[in-house]
Amino acid sequence: MSYMAERVVGTGSFGVVYQAKCLETGESVAIKKVLQDRRYKNRELQIMLMFNHPNVVQLRHYFYSTTEKNEVYLNLVLEYVSETVYRASRHYSRLNQYMPVIYVQLYTYQICRALNYMHRVICVFHRDIKPQNLLVNPHTHQLKLCDLGSAKMLVPGEPNISYICSRYYRAPELIFGATEYTTAIDMWSLLWRRWSNYFTLIRHDLFKTSKLHCEFLSVCIYIYMCVCVC
Repeated sequence: MSYMAERVVGTGSFGVVYQAKCLETGESVAIKKVLQDRRYKNRELQIMLMFNHPNVVQLRHYFYSTTEKNEVYLNLVLEYVSETVYRASRHYSRLNQYMPVIYVQLYTYQICRALNYMHRVICVFHRDIKPQNLLVNPHTHQLKLCDLGSAKMLVPGEPNISYICSRYYRAPELIFGATEYTTAIDMWSLLWRRWSNYFTLIRHDLFKTSKLHCEFLSVCIYIYMCVCVC
């Protein structure tokens, strides 16, 4: 298979994501190009090869490429989905509206399906659940969980790094530096994401606060849930 990159649709510390076209079939795909740095473990390909679920982005193909500096890149060819929950939320925020409850419920149900599959069938935790990593088909509203660059196999008793997961969706145990944690960190991120979609306008102002305030608020909500709800 050969591909022609059309435009950049995402960038980050991991690398670059392109929208591309398969020259043989004309199909639009997303290609995630990741530098293979020997200093860091990259489990994404290994984990993606294990997945087969309608709510997880599908790996179509992969290949390696090199540069003139002999840098090696892994290219993951993924199904292309044009929208994200993040952009959908921002759309309603700009209109001074809340996301319709039916969409919040539909997206939450599909995320739960994906996480149930990851946690119970594959025994993997995602470790970076956030609206930017939730792809949505704007026509069918089918949701796809993507970006498994931080994902890891769950091994009981094995220590993990605590500096993981995007700041605003980081579970309290990670904030406190825990190195032994469970798939509950994904569920915290899901809970926070669901709350933020119900209160889109509040979230927009809230997340302009400092890192310390966001983490303190996260801990306060956690304590409130444990003491007052449970």
